[in-house]
Amino acid sequence: MISAAHSGGTAQPLYLDASAGAPPAEAVLEAMAAATRTAWANPSSLHGFGLAAADSLERSRQAIAALLGAEPRQLTFCSGGTEAAHLALLGAAAALSPGRLLISTVEHPAVEAAARRLTGSGWTLERLPVDHLGRLRLDRLESLLEPPTRLVSVIWGQSEVGTLQPLRAIAERCRRAGVILHSDAVQVVGHLPIDFASLEVDLLSFTAHKLQGPRGIGAVLARTGLEVRPMIEGGGQEGGLRSGTEPVVLAAGFAEALRQAQRRLELNAGQDPLGPWRDRLLQALLALGGVELTGCPSQRLPHHLSLLVRDGAGRPLPGRRLVQALWRQGLAVSSGRGCQGGRAGASPVLEAMGYPTELAASGLRLSLGPWLSQEQLDSVPARFERARQALAAAEPG
Repeated sequence: MISAAHSGGTAQPLYLDASAGAPPAEAVLEAMAAATRTAWANPSSLHGFGLAAADSLERSRQAIAALLGAEPRQLTFCSGGTEAAHLALLGAAAALSPGRLLISTVEHPAVEAAARRLTGSGWTLERLPVDHLGRLRLDRLESLLEPPTRLVSVIWGQSEVGTLQPLRAIAERCRRAGVILHSDAVQVVGHLPIDFASLEVDLLSFTAHKLQGPRGIGAVLARTGLEVRPMIEGGGQEGGLRSGTEPVVLAAGFAEALRQAQRRLELNAGQDPLGPWRDRLLQALLALGGVELTGCPSQRLPHHLSLLVRDGAGRPLPGRRLVQALWRQGLAVSSGRGCQGGRAGASPVLEAMGYPTELAASGLRLSLGPWLSQEQLDSVPARFERARQALAAAEPG
């Protein structure tokens, strides 16, 4: 159970914002505490304390790689999803002569930022359109994979609207064209089984804090033989790809978080057990009327709901204000991109999917995690409706 002070009512606060960041699992905290006691030294040191830290770090690397169907030498630790995406794109591009980079119109801001940096070093950037459900237009990808395209980056599970891209189909096309493919898998790792060896993706970036691991650590998986150059140089740690003293304790927490997530998948025949709970919650919210699902209804993140909400007169309610109204009912959710520091405005993702500006400012995201119970989720629709009515009454006519 997650609890916190909130600004009104007596209902138990529920944390429904897993896609922004998940509370550390108890087993993760225990793993980190154990590593803090026994593996606190610099893993580059050659004495016994350093060797213990190095052993802990490599065990974490081996565990994460194995759980994702990769080899330990393919995994590079870094500070989180943003740095991971930058290392993947900028590091791969640095080993190539400048060409064309393709990204989708629904990428995370971290990928957008890395892509813009490449335009300053001779690369051209083109954005691949998506349809109304947020799915990549494969026909447009096919037509753009000819030279000078050298690099493609596509988000696997869209953080705002939940749509899963057909990554295997995208990877097959890139492989046939001889184009390097990176995918931002931050929202997918821990919620879907992943076998990097068979995925045909060249670079995969992800992070710990979306799956109940610690903040401050992420990773990149890189296909063997692919040249990636470092962005941060110094002591040559992480096989020379990411200098700086490695976060041994965070790596231990990362590995344990992924173990916990993988165990849930294995116990449910490879399916995230949150999926049926998500579906039940969606049906209850749709039954209220004036609630519309955004993103793909079938091929989507299993723990994720993205909605547009209208009042009784059919007017879309501002997403940011609805988030505040829901918190007064004890529900912690997001509006728009949770990583943009609360900045207002229409969602570029919803606009790219064809929604007009007023609706694109009304997106709402609920994302679930294993700390919740079905009984807790059953209380959400009534609290949701109270928040909507309160906000509708306060909105100007």
